[in-house]
Parts: sequence; C-alpha cells; structure tokens
Amino acid sequence: MDHFFSATIILKVKSTGSNVVRIEAEALRALADRIAGPMGQAFEHAVECLHSCGGRVVVTGMGKSGLIGRKIAATLSSTGTPALYLHPAEAVHGDLGMLVRGDVVLALSSSGETEEILQLLVTIRRIGSKLITITGDKLYSSNSHKPSTLAQAADVALDCSVDQEACSLGLAPTASTTAMLALGDALAVALSEKRGFKEEDFAHLHPGGKLGKKLARVSQLMHSGDSVPRVSLSTKMVDVIYEMSRKGLGITTVVENNKLLGVISDGDLRRLLEKRKDVLSLTAGDCLTTKPQTIHPEEFAMTALNMMEQKKITSLVVVDGQDDVAGIIHLHDLWGTQMV
Repeated sequence: MDHFFSATIILKVKSTGSNVVRIEAEALRALADRIAGPMGQAFEHAVECLHSCGGRVVVTGMGKSGLIGRKIAATLSSTGTPALYLHPAEAVHGDLGMLVRGDVVLALSSSGETEEILQLLVTIRRIGSKLITITGDKLYSSNSHKPSTLAQAADVALDCSVDQEACSLGLAPTASTTAMLALGDALAVALSEKRGFKEEDFAHLHPGGKLGKKLARVSQLMHSGDSVPRVSLSTKMVDVIYEMSRKGLGITTVVENNKLLGVISDGDLRRLLEKRKDVLSLTAGDCLTTKPQTIHPEEFAMTALNMMEQKKITSLVVVDGQDDVAGIIHLHDLWGTQMV
C-alpha cells in the first residue's frame, strides 16, 4: 500500500512539473505571436525609443517584476545598452536622483497599477523621459478591458499578458514573469542587433567572464617583443637551444629582418637527436621546419586553441599580413583563460 501511494505521489509531481512548463511555453508562444502580429509596431517603436536614448535605460519594477527588471537591466548593459535598475520604493525616498533627463524608463508591472511605480510618473514626465511599459494588460485581445493606469501613461505600452498562471492556485507569478523576462530579452537582443553589437564588443564588456575570454583576440594573449625567441639561419644550434631555453616557449622562430622563415621546436630537436649525433654542429638553417602553423593577431583565441588541438602542437607563431613575426601564443596562455 505504501508503495502504491509513493508511486501515485511521484506521478502527480511529474504531472505538475510538466504542466507548469507547458503552460509557460504556451504563454511564450502567444507572446511571440503578438510580437510577430498586432504588437509588432509597438515593439519596433520601443526598440527605436531605446536606440535613440541619449542617457541610460532605467528599469523599474516592484516585487517579482523587480527581480525580472534587474535581469533585464543586466542583459541590456551586457549587450551594449547602458542600463540600471531603480527600485521604485527607494526612488521616492531619494533614489530618484538616479533618473536624469535623457534617460528612458522601462517600467514593469503585471497589474499596471503598482502604487510605487505610479508615484514616479510625475517625475518621469517632469524631466521629459520616455516611458515604455510592460504590463499584463490584454491590449490586443477582442475582450480587452480599459488599459491600466501605467499602460495609459506610456509612450509605448507592451502587452505580456498570459491566459493563466502556471501556479495551481493561479496566484503566484509564474507564466507572467516568464513572459515578462522573455519580452525584456527580446527588446535587448533586437536592440543589440540594431546597434550592430559584435562578438568583440561582447568580449570587451565581459573581460572577466568565461564567455568573454573565449572571445579574446590572439593579440591580447600572445607573447610579443623581446619575449619572442628569434634566431637567424646562421645561428649555431647551441645558441638556438639557449634561446629556446631562455624564452621558455618550447619553440623559436627563424627570421630574416623579422620575416618568418620557419621554426624549430622542442619536438624538432628530439627528432634530430634521434637521427643525428652532430646536431650541435649544425645551424638553424639546417634544422628549421618551413611553413609552420601561424595565426593572425586579430583571430579569436578560441581559433588558436582549436588549431593547436587539431595539429597537436603547443605553440603558434603570430604573423601579420606581411609575414612579419608579431608574437607567439602558447597553450599555457590559453589555460589561464579557463578555455581548456
């Protein structure tokens, strides 16, 4: 009997979990249809308003909407749009100084009647900030009611309404906050594309994150200047070995007027010693590997890592467009970025 009840409970838990996800997925599908359809013009207007903002995007929301607002502000900032979160209750107790002329306000409220946000409307109008709202108003429904106070006050009102919450009681914000977050993400991504935001821009804004490090350029990680081992064709092998040991990269470039002629690696030396006993009497020109693997300074560090893994090597010579040696990037340099 205990086993029967346990199995019943497990089935109920699974059913509840899958039902929550289905309800939220349906809310997102309905939102996508609105953006592609009747809300498309308002969405475009909102993106244009954010794009033309001369200041920052000030995101505000109370309670669960505030938590979503913090994430939207962070996403905007990380994709090239300066943004901050303003707590509406704290705003009326002094933090309104964070809002200045030229800012655009993005206000989130499921009901559109959040008192703490409505108290900000006078200030928003006084300084001339544009107001974009995301509310649960059914603005595009055939049986829609009078818009909320916040939606009526907006320069652009966006509808993230849902037919039902995923909570079994229909009370806890679930599907509504998921839709609100998705609409914020949609604005941020559309805005970043309109700005022409690129991978390198993302890397500049995420220098400490793993994603940003993967987008780092070879030029940011390579050894350059005097730290690059260099020898000429006529350099004796005893001096070649000394240069390789001194610079500690397991490789040396062979150059003429800084033009890359080839390389000599630790592996090359081991293979030579297996074949010949007179290695130290040779010159770099006798031992170099011509046409080594190279990479441009502006390639992504991830590209360098992939090349090393495919070729089973630990160093790449970095050359510019004229085959001048610009540096060397070593596998150890990439280890420090948490890419490997």
